[in-house]
Amino acid sequence: MIVTTKELFKAAYGKYAIGAYNINNLEQLVGLFRGNLGKFAKNEDPNDDAKSAPFIIQISRGARTYTDKNFLEGMIRTADKVFPEAIFAVHLDHGTEEVCYDCIDSGFYSSVMIDASHEEFAKNIEITKRVVDRAHEKGVVVEAELGQLGGVEEDVVGSVKLTDPAQAAEFVEKTGVDSLAVAIGTSHGAFKFSGNQGLHFDVLEKIQAAVNEVKPNFPLVMHGSSSVPAEWVARINNAGGAMKNASGVDEKQYFPAAKLGVTKINIDTDGRLVWCAIHREFFRDQPEKFDLRDPGKLFMPAYAEYIIHKNEMLGSAGHLEEVRKLIEAAK
Repeated sequence: MIVTTKELFKAAYGKYAIGAYNINNLEQLVGLFRGNLGKFAKNEDPNDDAKSAPFIIQISRGARTYTDKNFLEGMIRTADKVFPEAIFAVHLDHGTEEVCYDCIDSGFYSSVMIDASHEEFAKNIEITKRVVDRAHEKGVVVEAELGQLGGVEEDVVGSVKLTDPAQAAEFVEKTGVDSLAVAIGTSHGAFKFSGNQGLHFDVLEKIQAAVNEVKPNFPLVMHGSSSVPAEWVARINNAGGAMKNASGVDEKQYFPAAKLGVTKINIDTDGRLVWCAIHREFFRDQPEKFDLRDPGKLFMPAYAEYIIHKNEMLGSAGHLEEVRKLIEAAK
């Protein structure tokens, strides 16, 4: 069941964070659904309610143009039929104004992100407000960003600029945006930190207090939150990769952030690492193989298991049925 992020955030706020996972292909999509339903290898396996979770499918501009945007939409609609018990939102990640309008007008996306964080504060407000007005006319939810993350992911390049709490409150009030991605120390990509840096919880606390003065229980978002697990990096390197000094966000920081109003945590790089490790190892160990489905059969359950782990760290595992009841009660 496709819902809006607003519905998910209402259930999660202050208790746990919703995992927002980027997908690019069929195998990622199947693994994602199975993982969020507590499933592993087979569709007919029973759900594990203690592991099942609501989630957000994220589609980046790069994913939309990788082949054709309609392929992803078609696959997600099919997954919704194959896994009818799933509850999820479909979200555009890091959209330009033009791409946001295309997604809003498509009637498929339940949420879009307008990223004008590279613009001056007033310009960011202006652009975001236009997108919010158009989206809300069609019942689509909007996320925006204030501050800048470091690192590179696809075509997103940023220099670090932590979000100012006072500006965050003003931005929320003037734009009418539904959630706000804030810069509190994370960064895009697989090379986030050089040392023991972590999240700026002091800044997060101030942002939460400031925006809640404007809109109580206002949802905050953390981008660039992959943990870049050392074991997956090692597996990639042992299978011929060359990822040196890769590092990410400590997963133990997810849940404390959720308690401070972070209701959506974006995870993209980690999924790519799982995909890369599985495929490198498969063809290293079986160089005579050439069927692309063979490593895919290994990747899907491995990714499902990893999604279950992520949801446990986010605190969202075990909340699917609770969310279902809240949504049904609100109808």
